[in-house]
Amino acid sequence: MSGDGTEDDTDAASPAPSLALRGAVGFLTRLPVGRDADAWAAFRRDPWPLVPVGYLAGLLVALPVAVALAVPVPGPTLALVVPVSVVAVTGINHADGVADLGDAAVVHATGETPRERHESRRAVMKDSDLGVGGTLALAILVAALALAGLLLAGLPTRTAVVLVVAAEVGAKLGLATLSALGTAPYDGLGAQLVRPADAADLFVPVVLALPVVPLAWPSLAAGVAVAAGPVVALAARRWARTNLGGVSGDVFGATNELARAAALHVGVVAWTLS
Repeated sequence: MSGDGTEDDTDAASPAPSLALRGAVGFLTRLPVGRDADAWAAFRRDPWPLVPVGYLAGLLVALPVAVALAVPVPGPTLALVVPVSVVAVTGINHADGVADLGDAAVVHATGETPRERHESRRAVMKDSDLGVGGTLALAILVAALALAGLLLAGLPTRTAVVLVVAAEVGAKLGLATLSALGTAPYDGLGAQLVRPADAADLFVPVVLALPVVPLAWPSLAAGVAVAAGPVVALAARRWARTNLGGVSGDVFGATNELARAAALHVGVVAWTLS
């Protein structure tokens, strides 16, 4: 597995789609597949496997939500079910990016040039100690998921399930957007994920995300939730370029988590207004 995005790596024969999907599952979920080097290398060549795994993860997260709504449980209980379900399916690796970006966002960067200030912030992100900014960012993220669960408690079960899946698909479409449009400031996880792709590689992920859009019809809520992912990704890309010099692995992780939370909230709002 190479992290330098060299030309011979990207020009190699295309791997089997199933291998790329396994790599995406291993990267995005806690399922015990796709953790080998071949699967990882196949996945990182092209962003399209991100979206199918969004459907898989979304359905797994939505399952306990559907059960809770069918019982039914009180709203505050569902507010607990949503973040617990997300962590159970996807783990906490990507939440670490939220913490690191939170610390970087509040630190007073030092240096006379933009590059020096970028390096100053990146040094804070690599620090294993959790700062106030990271703590606050994680608290807001958990609160956003819990409040999304409380909002879902007021929806029909089918609509709630569709929005959970759409939010996950939208978050993964956001990651595909970063992969296709981002630039990495240094060799690392971000470089492995952004260098092999370009803007044309967004076509297939967008097409793969479309099937979930009409499932909430006549409401546009699912489409709004899906669209939230790329919007968050573009905002994260802009912030990262200005403050870090480009997209790192932490930016990928944070985008995944923030896009999911944002998609759930705007999806519920769109359904309420429809």
